[in-house]
Amino acid sequence: MTSTSEVGHAKNVANFQDLIEFVTGYGATYNPSKNSLKLSELIALKVEAEAKLADVITKNTNYNNKVNERMIAFSNVKALSTRLVNALQTTEATIETINDAKTFNRKMQGKKVSATQTPTDTNAPAPATISTSQQSYDQLIQHLTGLKSVLESEPSYTPNETDLQIDTINAKITELTEKNTAVAAAYASVSNSRISRNETLYTNQNSIFETASEVKNTLNLFLVQPVRNMLRLVVLNLTNLDFNKNGYFILSNQKDL
Repeated sequence: MTSTSEVGHAKNVANFQDLIEFVTGYGATYNPSKNSLKLSELIALKVEAEAKLADVITKNTNYNNKVNERMIAFSNVKALSTRLVNALQTTEATIETINDAKTFNRKMQGKKVSATQTPTDTNAPAPATISTSQQSYDQLIQHLTGLKSVLESEPSYTPNETDLQIDTINAKITELTEKNTAVAAAYASVSNSRISRNETLYTNQNSIFETASEVKNTLNLFLVQPVRNMLRLVVLNLTNLDFNKNGYFILSNQKDL
């Protein structure tokens, strides 16, 4: 489901288009001296804003896909850990070695990552931060690596089951690391895309929000009062949102979202 903030950004671009149509209706009468306020520049700014919105959607979808791929890769890791310990207990390993393996398995089982986690909606917005989740997956990889080291140290650990063998465990650890890293990279990408979008829409000197205000001031030089009131309504529909560093709005005094 698309978030209210994402709908709000699209609505603001749509409202800017309304302003462009308002300006277009005055033809040659609208002739600002400032280049960034000329009709051609307004149209170019709107096109840029639409491209930034589309980029966020694309990268957000990619992020959610990577989250789902990671979820699938990690879905059996806790069960695998338990099976590895069980296999070790059938060897000639000492009680100390077995206890070391059990310690890593307890740590694995204690992590919050769930094997029954629901796949992420690809349209859902990426979260404001992923640090806690990322650390949980990092720790699972570390614990599995530790458990693998214990198994490697035991000469009698030579299971016949392919998925319990050391080479397979190494391959699994590599897969988990790659999936986890891919999520972090995708999150950084969507976060940077949001920041770029916010600059174009709200925070740059020539952003849509700032430009709309300047266009209003320019039009007020020659418009009669009833038309000024109509223009004011068009501009007010463009809402400046406050953002944190990840591109999420903090305040939502939004109109027509």
